[in-house]
Amino acid sequence: MASPNQQYHATFKPHKQFSSNSPFFFKKTSLYTLALVLFLCTFFYLFGVWRHDGGGVSVSKSTATTSTIVSNPCHGPSKTTTAAAKGEKPLDFSAHHKADDLDVTSTPEVKTYPSCNVSFSEYTPCEDAKRSLKFNRHKLIYRERHCPEKHEMLRCRIPAPHGYKSPFKWPASRDFAWYNNVPHKHLTVEKAVQNWIRFLGDRFRFPGGGTMFPDGADAYIDDIGRLINLKDGSIRTAIDTGCGVASWGAYLLSRNILTMSFAPRDTHEAQVQFALERGVPALIGIMASKRLPYPSRAFDMAHCSRCLIPWAEFGGQYLIEVDRVLRPGGYWILSGPPINWKKYWKGWERTKDDLNDEQMKIEAVAKSLCWKKKVEKGDIAIWQKPINHLNCKVNRKITQDLPFCPAQDPEKAWYTNMEICLTRLPEVSDKEDVAGGELPKWPERLNVVPPRISGGTLEGITAETFQKDSSLWNRRVSYYKAVNNQLEQAGRYRNILDMNAYLGGFAAALIDDPLWVMNVVPIQAKVNTLGVIYERGLIGTYQDWCEAMSTYPRTYDLIHADSVFSLYEGRCGMENILLEMDRILRPEGSVIFRDDVDVLVKIKKITDGLNWDGQIVDHEDGPHQREKLLFAIKTYWTAPAERPT
Repeated sequence: MASPNQQYHATFKPHKQFSSNSPFFFKKTSLYTLALVLFLCTFFYLFGVWRHDGGGVSVSKSTATTSTIVSNPCHGPSKTTTAAAKGEKPLDFSAHHKADDLDVTSTPEVKTYPSCNVSFSEYTPCEDAKRSLKFNRHKLIYRERHCPEKHEMLRCRIPAPHGYKSPFKWPASRDFAWYNNVPHKHLTVEKAVQNWIRFLGDRFRFPGGGTMFPDGADAYIDDIGRLINLKDGSIRTAIDTGCGVASWGAYLLSRNILTMSFAPRDTHEAQVQFALERGVPALIGIMASKRLPYPSRAFDMAHCSRCLIPWAEFGGQYLIEVDRVLRPGGYWILSGPPINWKKYWKGWERTKDDLNDEQMKIEAVAKSLCWKKKVEKGDIAIWQKPINHLNCKVNRKITQDLPFCPAQDPEKAWYTNMEICLTRLPEVSDKEDVAGGELPKWPERLNVVPPRISGGTLEGITAETFQKDSSLWNRRVSYYKAVNNQLEQAGRYRNILDMNAYLGGFAAALIDDPLWVMNVVPIQAKVNTLGVIYERGLIGTYQDWCEAMSTYPRTYDLIHADSVFSLYEGRCGMENILLEMDRILRPEGSVIFRDDVDVLVKIKKITDGLNWDGQIVDHEDGPHQREKLLFAIKTYWTAPAERPT
C-alpha cells in the first residue's frame, strides 16, 4: 500500500524499487521529461512546416461536402484572385461555422435532389393548367396565379429539354432562338400570316411581325413615333398587355425604351417563353380580377395591339387598372379592334354597329378617367393621362362620373382586387404641376434623386440614403466583376434577376452592359421601394419568394440574391426558395448570394445537393465582415433523349 506521502509525476508512475525521496529517481525523471518535450516540440514544428508547404491532403471540389471560403487579398478588387487561381488550398470553413442556431441537420451527408420527369420541363407552378381548372372562369380568374399548397410542391429539379443550348447572344437573340430550347411549332402555323415566328431547321426566326403590324414592329413603332415623341427620353418605361412574342418590346430597346411585356399562359403556346428566350423582359400575367403586380405611376406608356382585353366591360375596370399604373402625362396606345373598324369590320367578322358601340364605350371610360384623346390615325389611337387631378376633381362634382377611390394604398398590388374607381394622384397646388413630381428625361433620371424619395414619402429613405446606396452598388458590382470576370464579358449574361432590389442600385450599376434586370421588391420588405425603381427608369415586380415566380423555367442567366434568406428566415423553407431558383435559372447560369456567413453555409449545403458548383468568398471590405458572398454556377444537364418507339 502506498505511503500517504508518496508523490506522483503527471506522466510517470514511479518504479517499485525507487523510493520517492531517492536523488536518482528525480534526476532520471527530469531527463526523460525534457527529452519527451523536446521531441514533441520538434515534431509539431516540422509537421506544421510540411502542412504549410502544401503537403496536406487536398479535398476535391467535386466531392467535398463541406463549405469553403476564399480570402481575397487586401489590395482591392482590381487585383482580386481566388486561392484556387494561386494554386493554394482553400480553407475548410465548415469546422468553424456550423450554423448551430439555424435549422440545419448535423449529419455530414448532402441531401440530393432527383430530376423531375421530362413532362415538367416547362412547369410553371402558379399557372399550372390542370390546377387552374378548379377555379372560376368568370373574368378569366382561372388563368390568374393559383399556387400549389405546401404538400403539392415538387422536390425535384426541372430538366431542360434534351439538346438544350445556350441562347444566342444579344442582339442576335432578338431574331433567333434554338428550336430545342422551346420545342413548339404551334405559333409558326397559327401566326404564319401575321409574321410572328418562323421555323428554320434547328432554330426559330422572329421577323418582328405582329397581328396589327405584319410589316414589322420597327415600322409600326415608327408610325407611333410620328404621333408622339419616342426619341427625347421623356418615354422610358412601357407596358405591353397581351404581348405575343414581345416583338414590340424587343424593338423598343434600340430606342432606349424598356418594356414590361406580359401575356397569359394560354392557347398561344409558350409566347412569353419565346420572349424570354429572345432576351426580352416578360412575365406570365393576365388582366382578370387582381391588380397587376406593379406600383402606381410606373409606366410612361401602355400598349395593346389586338390584345383581346375587354376594355369597356366590367365597369371599365381594366382601363382603370391601366390608369393606376400609368404615370401622369403618360400615353395609352390601342391598335386593333375596334380602332379603324370601318376598314376591318368584315375581316374581324363583326358588325359595324357592334364595333362602333365598343369604341364608344372605350371612349366613355377614357373620358371618365379624365384622359384626353390625343390622336387617332390609321390603325392607331392614342390617349393621354392628365398630369394631375385638379380639373378632374372639378368635373367630378358636375358630371358625377367614376368616383375617386376612398383611402387606399395605390402601391399595394400583390393579390389585391381591382376596384372600379379612379386612383387618386398626389395633391398639387397648381394646374401645371405634375402629380408626384416631374421626372427628368432618360438617362438623367437614373441617377437623380427620385421624387418618391425627395418628397419624403418613403419612411427612413432620404436623398443621402439614395446617393450612398448608388455609390455602394457601383463599388460592389466592380468587386463582383473582379471575382467573376464573366460579368465583364458582353453577352455572357442577358436576362438578370435581382431578388431583393431595394432602390435598384445593382441594376443601375450594370446599365451600360447589354443586359436587363428584373428588379423584385419582396412583399415582406420593410419599405415598398418598387415605385422608386420605376422612377429611375428601371423595371421590376412584386414577389413573395415563398411562392413560385410567374415565369417559365430557364428564364434567367444570372440571379442576384442580396440578404434574401435572412429576410425569409422563419417565413418559409430555404429549400423551397432554392428549388425555385434552380427552376428559373438556365443551365450554366450563375448566382451571387450575399448574406450572413452562417446563412451562406446552409445555402451552400443545399446547392451542393442541387449539383451546383459554388464557393464562398470574402466581403468586398475584407475577411472581418460577417456578411460574405457565395458565387455559384448551375451545372449543365438536360433530360435524356427520347427512346425510339
